[in-house]
Amino acid sequence: MIDVAQLWSPIRLTLELAAITTCLLLIAGTPIAWWLARSKAPWKEAVAAIVSLPLVLPPTVLGFYLLLAFGPNGPGGSIASLWGARTLAFTFEGLVIASVLYSLPFVVQPIRNAFEAMGDRPLEVAATLRATPWDAFWSVGVPLARPGFLTAAVLGFAHTVGEFGVVLMIGGNIPGQTKVLSVAIYDFVETQRWTEAHILSGGMMVFAFCVITAMMILGKRGGRPGL
Repeated sequence: MIDVAQLWSPIRLTLELAAITTCLLLIAGTPIAWWLARSKAPWKEAVAAIVSLPLVLPPTVLGFYLLLAFGPNGPGGSIASLWGARTLAFTFEGLVIASVLYSLPFVVQPIRNAFEAMGDRPLEVAATLRATPWDAFWSVGVPLARPGFLTAAVLGFAHTVGEFGVVLMIGGNIPGQTKVLSVAIYDFVETQRWTEAHILSGGMMVFAFCVITAMMILGKRGGRPGL
């Protein structure tokens, strides 16, 4: 007998985690991408390399250091003490922070590429019309970089949904709190509950296909003049 609640709980938690993480990534990643695209600082590529570290670091390495940082003796313990907890590890809040850090390059890079692709001319024209840098950013930069924002949102959401190593180390396997889809699939395989594993894995395959299709469509639209 398939327990629907055991299937729905990790799905709901994963969607909630991905939605929150994507929103935070767009908020935090946009100014980083703008600075990387517009700055002339000689050390900006060093900053870009730091942002891109999760692309090459094994998830377990990042998860290990985040686990130390989130523990009672790390800065995460001090933050958690503000609401009476001892640690950020094995909490949903810890999962959100870890997911933001782990998926950051998947959001920053597409937005940075979009900002760089628009060149200097649109902003120079806006400046001649007496637009402030803030006005130029919102009225010129953001609309022209729309394909990059859409790509970043899709990639950030999809990457968060597919996380395994980092979320397992930071969140563990607590039903209803930190047991996301990837961990649930692993758990079902470990306990030889093949039907549940097939259902969730098949759903992930369909989701991955939809993400790839969306990326191809966005890529074609992003290459059209005027978009």
